[in-house]
Amino acid sequence: MSSTTNSLRDSQISESSIHYEGWRVAIAAQVVAFVCFASVVIYTFGVFLKPLSAEFGWSREEVSRAFGITAMTIAVSSPFLGKLLDRVEPRKVLLPCFAVFGLAFMSLGFLNGTLWHFYLLFFVIGIVGNGTTQMGLSRPVISWFHQKQGMALSLVLAGVGVGAIVMPMLSQYLIDRFGWRNAYFILGGMILIIGLPVTARWICNQSESGRIRSSQPVHGVEMKVALRSRAFWILVATLFLSSVSANGALTHLVSLLTDRGISPAEAALAASILGGASLLGRLVSGWLLDRFWGPGVSMVLLFLLATGVMLLSRVDSLTGAAIAAVFIGIGLGGEADVTPVLLSRYYGFKAFGSLYGLTWTFYAMAGALGPVMLGRIFDQAGFYGTAFDMLAIPVFLSALLMLWMPRYPDTSNRPLQP
Repeated sequence: MSSTTNSLRDSQISESSIHYEGWRVAIAAQVVAFVCFASVVIYTFGVFLKPLSAEFGWSREEVSRAFGITAMTIAVSSPFLGKLLDRVEPRKVLLPCFAVFGLAFMSLGFLNGTLWHFYLLFFVIGIVGNGTTQMGLSRPVISWFHQKQGMALSLVLAGVGVGAIVMPMLSQYLIDRFGWRNAYFILGGMILIIGLPVTARWICNQSESGRIRSSQPVHGVEMKVALRSRAFWILVATLFLSSVSANGALTHLVSLLTDRGISPAEAALAASILGGASLLGRLVSGWLLDRFWGPGVSMVLLFLLATGVMLLSRVDSLTGAAIAAVFIGIGLGGEADVTPVLLSRYYGFKAFGSLYGLTWTFYAMAGALGPVMLGRIFDQAGFYGTAFDMLAIPVFLSALLMLWMPRYPDTSNRPLQP
């Protein structure tokens, strides 16, 4: 009887209350996101690019190809991970993914100069990577919220933002102090030490907490209905176009700056400034998404991202790099970070994981193109030239696409008209 009374009392706590249990899940997901794939791999890849190239004589295109491999692997594996997240409790997906991710990242410290070894490890990381990042964390967090979805998700993504601030500078410090091999060992250990226990203790769907009956139907539209709607494919196109530019800029940022005479430490600082701006952008975008039409918020953020990418073509000092990094960081919130909120508001939760996984397929495919394309341009010309100006064009187009998004449906279980 007391447990029933406690459950009833908890169910009456408003989402606006700091005592609402969903905020504990969101904060736990924020801590986990600090060591997820997005924080550790995406924001440190550029820091390790030159050391690996110098150690083994690999070209920048060859090193960048590893990022393309992990991105393409994510593209293939994300729909399967999404289906799993729709069918089983998130811990059964997240815990194995974090374990494999941490061990594989640590194993990068044992590289012996063979490219296939390097590529194989990034292939393995790609299989499980999205099970550790916002795709795996969004489903349980959003299940707790209706009115505060944007703010709750922004807390999760703020964990990625904090990782984006800390990881580049931490990686550079570890490389300078202990060498790149030990840097991989230490970062991989952090993934295991932080990711596994926090996930095991706190990350769960609302239906698993005893707050509601697990047999209660999940509202939303079937996947086949969503796939016939205009909004879904506009969202996919937006993600594809913006991902080419964002991932290309992120992975080559440090190399671009050091090529122009900026020290490795200052280049890592610029990458951390980008992370700090992305943290601010994600918190602000979460607040905005709870109050304004999501596609309009996304459009503004994407314009900021495009402006920052264009500015990178012209920087030759830390000040200029910092300004470009701020624009890119704030703008990143209009890219993949808005997607889960829009998916939940257009389609509900019945096929949320499957739809989110499919959008990540296109996002990751595009993410493989940008870094490899920039690496090839540098290897052939010896400099980046106007490559970053060209990268800005797809982002501008993706921002304009947001104007064609329809209004939200009246309820989460009412499908959009195909």
